[in-house]
Amino acid sequence: MLAKTIGETIKNRRKELSITQPHLAELANVSTNTLYKIERGQGNPSLDVLNKLAEVLGMELTLEVKKKH
Repeated sequence: MLAKTIGETIKNRRKELSITQPHLAELANVSTNTLYKIERGQGNPSLDVLNKLAEVLGMELTLEVKKKH
């Protein structure tokens, strides 16, 4: 569920900025295939990859840790 939400957020922001998938992949120095998978909510991207994408898209990557009760 989280992967799908992250992928949709990245895809929406990319489209908002009128950036193609190949161009975003190049700017973030990640493979186009990796970006395709992220946007579809597949795979398990590293924090480094997500951070690179967020930086190019003018977004901030934050982590929230919750304690289970």
